[in-house]
Amino acid sequence: MQISIRLLGSTELYVDGRIATPSAAKRRAVLAGLAMEANRPVSLSRLAGMVWGDASPASAVANLRSHAAALRHALGDRLIARPVAYELRLSPHEVDVDEFQRLAAAGRADLPAGDAVAAIGKLTGALGLWRGPAGEGLPCGTALDNHWASLEEQRRQVFEELAQARLAAGEHADLLPELRRHLAAHPLRERAWGQLMLALYRCGDVPAALTAYRDAHAALREQLGIDPGEELGALHRAMLDRAPELAYADELPVVRTTDRVPTAGSAAEAAESGAEVPVPIPVVPRELPADLVTFVGRTAEVAELVGAVTGATPAAVVVSGPPGSGKTALAVRAAHEVSAEFPDGQVFVDVASQPSVTAEEVLGRVLRALGLPAAEVPAGGDERAGWYRSRVAGRRILLVLDGVTGAEQVRPLIPAGAGPALIVVGQRHLHSLDGVRRVALAPVGAAGARSLLAALTGTERLEADPAATAELVRHCAGSVLALKVTGSRLASRPQLPVAALAEQLRDRRDRLDLLAFGHLSVRASLAVNVAAARAADELAGRLLELLGESPDAVAAPDRTAARLGVSTRRVWQALEDLVDAHLVHRDEPGGYRLPALVRDYAVELAAMPSVTQHPGWRAGSAAA
Repeated sequence: MQISIRLLGSTELYVDGRIATPSAAKRRAVLAGLAMEANRPVSLSRLAGMVWGDASPASAVANLRSHAAALRHALGDRLIARPVAYELRLSPHEVDVDEFQRLAAAGRADLPAGDAVAAIGKLTGALGLWRGPAGEGLPCGTALDNHWASLEEQRRQVFEELAQARLAAGEHADLLPELRRHLAAHPLRERAWGQLMLALYRCGDVPAALTAYRDAHAALREQLGIDPGEELGALHRAMLDRAPELAYADELPVVRTTDRVPTAGSAAEAAESGAEVPVPIPVVPRELPADLVTFVGRTAEVAELVGAVTGATPAAVVVSGPPGSGKTALAVRAAHEVSAEFPDGQVFVDVASQPSVTAEEVLGRVLRALGLPAAEVPAGGDERAGWYRSRVAGRRILLVLDGVTGAEQVRPLIPAGAGPALIVVGQRHLHSLDGVRRVALAPVGAAGARSLLAALTGTERLEADPAATAELVRHCAGSVLALKVTGSRLASRPQLPVAALAEQLRDRRDRLDLLAFGHLSVRASLAVNVAAARAADELAGRLLELLGESPDAVAAPDRTAARLGVSTRRVWQALEDLVDAHLVHRDEPGGYRLPALVRDYAVELAAMPSVTQHPGWRAGSAAA
């Protein structure tokens, strides 16, 4: 009998290649507890703690024996009954936790040996075994919680060890978005902050590297009341000193000068002696992320975007829409469709996790992508803009900027003539940009939502319960991100009824917890966009917190202004900014309302202690 038990995500059981996962959560908890303690007797009292925690019912022993009997139908004689215990006999390769730890240990051993490539392969394989949060779908508040917390900590450590290996292999540019997502979820990881700083520094973005240190300092101070440790502080000082040991030593290929015609000066002199000199390779950037396999719908929008970057001069287009509406996926799909039209390269810059990035910093990043050595990038913004225009003039280069929050970040990058093209992705319409076309994404409709869910979970499963499918679509509120999370969650649990997940999503208090799967998170997406709105205008952040106190009500600027002690015009401007950021809707003449998923996040904001710091915050009604 071949058995495979998966615990790195939802608990799953496979016997002889066929799924045999129990449907009952408590029975899966019994299976998980026995698998975590494989080849050792687990007493009934310990098993009870793994299933019910400290609140075991009087019938716990009888229930456990019933669960064990049901499991034995699938596990056969692998599950051994003791007088007051059970034991599950397994080989190391039959539990994904063991394979994860084996690969992690092997990759970790390659790092001090200097074999970064081997370490990357093994550590990537270890992380690839994860399908979601450890213990997903099992009862909370039990003795298994410590096991899941330990596994999640190991997962974070392996991610950072993989980041270290990738830095050693020179993958600092590709690593940036992954490190930012990691730190958005775990802002107290000093090692990851140091890795982000080093990756930015090696990309030539020293200001962003120093800003990352300030962000780390702020996070540690705010949440723990401590300063960064000596290691992070030493890295910061080394960057201020431009220490040469921080640079990545990437060797250029060399050829014998006798094999080519020398030029003038030192090269000719080197040729006379037959010395070896480095031959730089022309840089043609190919930075587009992978196109999504599950991209569904948006046919008209893709066509509009393709037409905008191939048929206009200047070829510049802004893609805007609500958080999680699939803006980036649309831009990437269109960019791949037109990539052959831009043989001189495609540059992709993600500024989503650093909303305060300046146009000067973006220009530096683009110039380096186009082959300009970091040491030769001009210091001033105007000079950088001039160098950028000179290097792209008449060349078929496509530039995609993702996560843009303000027009000032991209204005110097708008093409001045034929040749290059620019795609800007952000929540806002950026109306102050002249000479650009705009593609605005609305929430995906019900038909498109069902198509996306079907692509992830299969059509038959949805058609078996159309009412529950319709309810799922309503709860996702037209958000492509929410639909992907929901579809991925269903796909990872083939036995989970669609109706069961729809029922779980009815409770607003748990909705954002359920709308997270692996690296996908509606809450995280909203947090980034709300942080950008708050950075642009502190009053906008205060308004979202205030609206979260009465999330279903309609807000009127005059009464809200009286509540906050500011002018009505000031509140109206902030609300209009939130409308432009797709965080608030105009509801009725003079009224504003929170969109569905933003409403759930605003409720969480309102419950945070920081809300009480504003004078008069709790007096009166939030909705006015």
